[in-house]
Amino acid sequence: MPKYKVIAFDADDTLWVNEPYFREAEDKFAKLLSIYETENKIQQELYKVITGNIPLYGYGVKSCILSMIQCATELSNNQLPAKITQQILNIGKEMLSKPIELLPGIEEVLKVLSKKYTLIVLTKGDLLDQEKKLERSGLLKYFHHVEVMSEKNPEGYQRILKHLDIAPKDFLMIGNSLKSDVLPVLNIGAEAIHIPFHSIWQFEIVDQNRLEDQQYKTLSSVKKLLDIL
Repeated sequence: MPKYKVIAFDADDTLWVNEPYFREAEDKFAKLLSIYETENKIQQELYKVITGNIPLYGYGVKSCILSMIQCATELSNNQLPAKITQQILNIGKEMLSKPIELLPGIEEVLKVLSKKYTLIVLTKGDLLDQEKKLERSGLLKYFHHVEVMSEKNPEGYQRILKHLDIAPKDFLMIGNSLKSDVLPVLNIGAEAIHIPFHSIWQFEIVDQNRLEDQQYKTLSSVKKLLDIL
């Protein structure tokens, strides 16, 4: 009998490439605003604005672009030209139109696991954007449903388990972020597997002290899931 009733996958940088597109967008933004400040300083200020706005806007491209406009307005001392505002909006549209690049082996793994387990997607970000990416990815057929969480914290995961009507022991979370996909899941007594991605957002980096005595597996490749599930 399968050990888990439900296995959840994170989406961005677990199913497909995402973080490099945000870094690329931030670089474009910094160059665009370099008439006001150094690019390094602009990146620092943008990070402060983005993370400060998470309680208001949540995560995702739209949140990022709103924060870029706010940051640009502040850097320009409220003298931001309409042309630059339009260029920032164009950065956002480019991000939303990026092709879906599946991570190596992910479809092969989902094809096998979906025959044995109920698979779901648990992700953060903008609902419309995540739904469109899943449709364009060709992976939707492997998942029972998709949940876009406003925050991946213990309370959020507990709500998901209550909705699924399963106990923590019946749930496994798989993702690239220790902060979002692993630690809060362990906190509620469920299990998690960490599959690192080569690029991670600064906001998702975890203090190593928080990892002491935490019981979770780290795999170098999603393909290795087939050896243990």
